[in-house]
Amino acid sequence: MAKEATLQVRMDADLKEKAEALYRDMGTSFAEAVRIFAKQSVQENGMPFIVSANRKNTYGRLSKYADPQMMAEEQGAYERAMVEKHEKIN
Repeated sequence: MAKEATLQVRMDADLKEKAEALYRDMGTSFAEAVRIFAKQSVQENGMPFIVSANRKNTYGRLSKYADPQMMAEEQGAYERAMVEKHEKIN
């Protein structure tokens, strides 16, 4: 399968270094691990691991892993990208 798209993710530099070291020790790369995660997510039609959460408050369970500043910056990013894309087409 050709690699035709790029994914950019912002994260804490220390977390990135630790993840890169982890996957390097496992004989692969962080980028390959992300591709594996995406492929497995599509295959499972969801997260490729069990996320235990109160269905009414999933955000509350997962928020401890999130960076509030990044969340604020990314809020509405998809919608903005779609508007920009369609403005360029028109």
